[in-house]
Amino acid sequence: MAYQFAMRRIPPLAAVRVFEAAARHENFTAAAAELGMTQAAVSYQIKLIEERLGVPLFRREKKRVLLTEAGRRLSPQVTGAFDTLDTAFAAVRADDGALLTISTSNTFANAWLAWRLGSFQVSHPDTAVRVLTGDAMADFVTDDVDVAIRAGLGGWPELAEHKLIDVDFTPMCSPGFLKRYGPFTPKDLLRLPIISRHDIWWPYWLREAGVDVPEGKPPPGVRLDSQAHEGHAAIAGQGMAMLTPFFWRNDLADGKLVRPFEQVSTRGHAYWLVYPAARRNVPKVKRFREWLLDELARGVPLPV
Repeated sequence: MAYQFAMRRIPPLAAVRVFEAAARHENFTAAAAELGMTQAAVSYQIKLIEERLGVPLFRREKKRVLLTEAGRRLSPQVTGAFDTLDTAFAAVRADDGALLTISTSNTFANAWLAWRLGSFQVSHPDTAVRVLTGDAMADFVTDDVDVAIRAGLGGWPELAEHKLIDVDFTPMCSPGFLKRYGPFTPKDLLRLPIISRHDIWWPYWLREAGVDVPEGKPPPGVRLDSQAHEGHAAIAGQGMAMLTPFFWRNDLADGKLVRPFEQVSTRGHAYWLVYPAARRNVPKVKRFREWLLDELARGVPLPV
């Protein structure tokens, strides 16, 4: 079935907006003040719409203007149309303000954010929160995302960014694993069960520790897709994992994990809070930014 669409024959919206204000006030000066225009600009827009319609909408009498019969018929309908538009946009603004969508990595979500997000909800009960997890970077143009927490070197064009934590790393394992295989030196890690040995952090840390790392493909072993999973596998005694101490402070304090070596390495990466620079002052973005930076600055341990 074919549909035919007629082109709308509406006068320029700017002129309609001026007419609505001028008709409501029946005063060009008051309309100009409301719209932030000059009186001459208001007169021009009214003349434009009258020429487009082919009928006068105002009578000019000395120092005042009065609506004509055509103007009186048109005025309430135009005002009603603007009220409808205002209601529609207000609903969208309310919906937008009521839902905060956060994109973050599995590691940051599981090891830190999910444990604390409840305090944000308590402080801002009118804001619903949706967390999207994954290691792919959010696209603020195509994805329905308000803010993102991502790892990298920073410097993303057109994004406001706030450094959250440095990403450093060191091997960790369970006390049972240490008891079974230890004590050991960094060189011993070449022969021990390693979780995600393919991770580029391993050769980097080992070389900094003075170990001659063999070239070529690493031997097969357990390979997981996020540090969150690697850390829990290490807690379960499945091998040695390369982890960021910040994320595992509670497990280290509780004795679920141990750090066999003092050396901690870094490649200059960090976790950042990012969002489009133009949305810096959007209330829900501002509320989350302030809460997140304050929570990290206080460094409150997770509840036991």
